Amino acid sequence: MAYKSEFYVFDQEKPVPVVIRNYTRDDFEELIKIQSECFPPPFPSELWWNKEQLNNHVTLFPEGALCIEVNGQLAGSLTGLCVDFNPANPSHTWEEITDSGYIGNHNPEGNTLYIVDISVRPRVRKLGLGKYLMQAMYQVVIQRRLDRLLGGGRMPGFYKKADKMTASQYVEAVIQGEFNDPIITFLLRCGRIPLSIVENYLDDEESLNHAVLMEWKNPFNFIQQKSPTPISGEINGNRYPI
Repeated sequence: MAYKSEFYVFDQEKPVPVVIRNYTRDDFEELIKIQSECFPPPFPSELWWNKEQLNNHVTLFPEGALCIEVNGQLAGSLTGLCVDFNPANPSHTWEEITDSGYIGNHNPEGNTLYIVDISVRPRVRKLGLGKYLMQAMYQVVIQRRLDRLLGGGRMPGFYKKADKMTASQYVEAVIQGEFNDPIITFLLRCGRIPLSIVENYLDDEESLNHAVLMEWKNPFNFIQQKSPTPISGEINGNRYPI
């Protein structure tokens, strides 16, 4: 089902028109340019989106291929796929669960919408576009009657604290408000809840290859769901993050 939402955000006191919609083949060049702005050198350019990946996104699961325009200019994107996720067995890598970004493993019958990537141009991040994109994807979860939205969040501040605490202790400290983490704090503000720490999620020096799986449960899902439990020790077990 095609998605399009038009509204305003505020740049200080000035209303700015915004559109969230499904991205198409006509957007590929600009989406790759946005990746280059979000992940500049020394990040390897071969890890930016390529046209084959983007073509798979709009072909295999167009509902999970969203972009956002500001004043008519493409400003960011959010990409997902459907997987069958078992919370009792959460361990995986980004490459495994996203097919290295190609989403060839997209499962239309899956119970979970998994976030592959979110990218917002640095010069417009002050507008809160990432949160609006995430909220749009929650609507996809509801429309498809999925159990949850899920994704692995990077922990880019962890390397500064790793000599004093474990990864789960780091996440708990962020939740307790002892300090902010650029990614985890953003996801908390989007309504996501930490589920599990995953080691060796992706090659990421700042996160020491860790990620925290963070979910948003479908509030219209009538399956009995437990309330979130504060993290202590390990969290329930054991690119583009988020």
